[in-house]
Amino acid sequence: MIRHFRKAHTMAAKTYSDAVNALNTLQSNFATIDAIRKSGGKANNQAIPEMLEWARRCGYQPSDFNRLNMIHVTGTKGKGSTCAFVQGMLNQLKGAPSCGKVSKIGLYTSPHLKSVRERICIDGAPISEEKFAKYFFELWDRLSASKSDTGEFPTFGEDIKPVYFRYLTLLSFHVFLQEGVDTAIYEVGVGGEYDSTNIIEKPTVTGVSPLGIDHTFMLGNTIEEIAWNKGGIFKPGAAAFSVSQPESALKVLKERAAERNAPFEEVSVRPDIASGEVKLGLPAEFQKINASLAVALVGEHIRVLTDGKGVIPEGSTLPKEYITGLAESKWAGRCQTIQQGNIRWLLDGAHTKESVTVAGEWLQQVKKTSDTKSKTILFFNQQTRDANALLGTLHENLGDVKIDEALFSTNVTWASGTYSADLTSLNTSAEAVDKLEVQKELAKVWESLDGGKSTVFATIEEAVNCVKKEAEAGPVDVFVVGSLHLIGGVLTVIE
Repeated sequence: MIRHFRKAHTMAAKTYSDAVNALNTLQSNFATIDAIRKSGGKANNQAIPEMLEWARRCGYQPSDFNRLNMIHVTGTKGKGSTCAFVQGMLNQLKGAPSCGKVSKIGLYTSPHLKSVRERICIDGAPISEEKFAKYFFELWDRLSASKSDTGEFPTFGEDIKPVYFRYLTLLSFHVFLQEGVDTAIYEVGVGGEYDSTNIIEKPTVTGVSPLGIDHTFMLGNTIEEIAWNKGGIFKPGAAAFSVSQPESALKVLKERAAERNAPFEEVSVRPDIASGEVKLGLPAEFQKINASLAVALVGEHIRVLTDGKGVIPEGSTLPKEYITGLAESKWAGRCQTIQQGNIRWLLDGAHTKESVTVAGEWLQQVKKTSDTKSKTILFFNQQTRDANALLGTLHENLGDVKIDEALFSTNVTWASGTYSADLTSLNTSAEAVDKLEVQKELAKVWESLDGGKSTVFATIEEAVNCVKKEAEAGPVDVFVVGSLHLIGGVLTVIE
């Protein structure tokens, strides 16, 4: 995948705002993504060779990235939360005598919620606007000053830059190497085999969180095809851990590990996490398996870095750094609660059938343990997947929770009809967004499922203003779900 950069932007400008504007021109627009869907993902075959070529033009070989001691995590749901737990534990272990080789920790995740800088964190904090701009344009200039052999890469003409996610992945490598990161946690973007992050040769460990059906136009329509893609991150000699999966998916993962000579181990929920003895900063029941996977990944990572000294014996109590790290882990937009006066925002970026199922269960759990009898509002959007089916799955998993009103809006941030610059998206049909096609259809579906009141809004800000009006009459719980882009927009507006 390639992207032309409009020459209207001059590279004399070096501010963060200029970097974000330049980055946004690298987004694949709706027409491009639609073409990939229709191609059945044939563009995949060139993904890794092209990414390696971009890295070469940035001045890097894959072996350079070995210095990052990468923990590589894939999955359909929970991979971001798993990375957050890993980061939480490593932040506590950093500098400990048993873990002297971890001094600076990088974290690369996607998508972002409010600021693109969230994708590239060091020691738990996004890099500064100044550093983002500095490193962004360093790469830009390297790419502009170099060329590819168009015989080998016929689409790499003049003024071509990597698409959005590829550019950010290259930027993360560049930032972490320049900043002296010595442990990096990488969340796969989509799949694994062909993902931009998969140009690394020697991760310390790899992990697979729960699998489900998602991104079918790129990964395949069956759980087995998806498992094959996810198993593409396994590397020779690096232990591969997976949570329990459907039997056919687990079989494929084991085969992939054997192909790659990667020792494979299945992870179940640790008894001390299952019982609640070990507290989690992400408190939902479904996070227990993600936390258990994270413990296995950190344990193996430390073992590799310390030549076997950091091993946690089977059945033993977790070290205090692990316990504190798990308890203090945070992951915005996942099982997140924000109280603002009469409004309690309950935010979860669930956007697959499996994840909205557990998000619905989380809402039930929250409502059961609440003292107040608050009105409950659903705030939902999903602009690119099968939104109607997703809403149906969510409705099936609300249990006894009564939704008093459902709000459906686009992901457009402000009532003026504009996006926050960091939240600009070209990946959806502008015409469908303008006509509120998805939202109107969702309102019809909700009325047929629930019979309750529903309202459609053109922007997130207008929907938030409606919530504030409702809260004047008494306490309101607002369950925001269906899209991480929606969550990011809501957080931008309310904060």
